[in-house]
Amino acid sequence: MSRESRDRRAAIVRMATTSGLASVDELSNTFGVTASTIRRDLAQLESAGQLARTYGGAMPVGPGQEPSLCQRSGESFEAKHAIAGWAAGRIRPGETVLLDSGSTTGALARHLRGAHDITVVTTGLTVLQELADSQLHVECLGGTLRHVSQGFVGPLTEAALERMTFDRVFLGADGVTPDRGICEMDLQQTRLKELMAHRAEHVYVLVHAAKLDRRPFHSWARLPRRTTLVTDTEAEPSLVRAFEDNDIDVVVVAPEGNTR
Repeated sequence: MSRESRDRRAAIVRMATTSGLASVDELSNTFGVTASTIRRDLAQLESAGQLARTYGGAMPVGPGQEPSLCQRSGESFEAKHAIAGWAAGRIRPGETVLLDSGSTTGALARHLRGAHDITVVTTGLTVLQELADSQLHVECLGGTLRHVSQGFVGPLTEAALERMTFDRVFLGADGVTPDRGICEMDLQQTRLKELMAHRAEHVYVLVHAAKLDRRPFHSWARLPRRTTLVTDTEAEPSLVRAFEDNDIDVVVVAPEGNTR
C-alpha cells in the first residue's frame, strides 16, 4: 500500500468518527480521487475492523470496540514516526527508559535500534520485536497479555514495576484530554499507566493529533503535572492551549521532525 493510500484511509476513519457517517461522494470530493478508489478504501477499512460499510458510505465501528494494534499501525504513519524520532532524541546514554505498549512506542523502539548504553524496559511486544536483535539491554515487565494491544498488564506487571525506577517513561493512549488525562479500554491499562508515570523522572505521552480530546472509553489515567504531551502539526491550537492551561507541556512535531 502506498503512503498516500495509507494516509487517506486514516483520514477517512477520522472523518467518519467525527461526523458519524461518511458518503462515497463526499469522500471522493474531499480527497480528489474516484468513487471506485474510495470504495476500495472502505472495503479495506471494513476488513480491518476500522469502519462498518453502509449503503453509499461507511460509519465508525460501534462504541466500546477497541481497535487492534495491527489496525492502528497504519494510522497517521508519518506523524507517529516524527513523534517517535523526537522522543528518541530526548534519551541520553546511560539512561534507563520505560516504553509502553503501542504502535508509536514501537516506532520509538525502531529509532533506538542503533543506540548504545541505554536500558529499555517495556510492557509491549512491538518494542521487544523491534529490539530483539539490537545491542541494547532490554527488560520486559511480564504479566497477562492483552492480545488486542499486544501489551502486558495485571498484578505481575505491577509487581515488577514496583522494583524499578526510570529516567523517562513514554506512554501511548487511545485518547487524551486536558482535564481527565489518558483514556483506555479498561482499568488495568489506566492503573498501569498511572503507576508507570509515577516511577519516572520525566513523563511523555506520545499521541498523534486525532487522539487529542478523544474519549472513546470510560477508564482514565491521571497525568502528573510534569507530563510532556508530544503530538503533530494537525493538532488544533485551541486544544494545545487547553493542555497547557492544565499544566501539561506540549511539543508539536512536524513530519520532517521540526518542532514548535
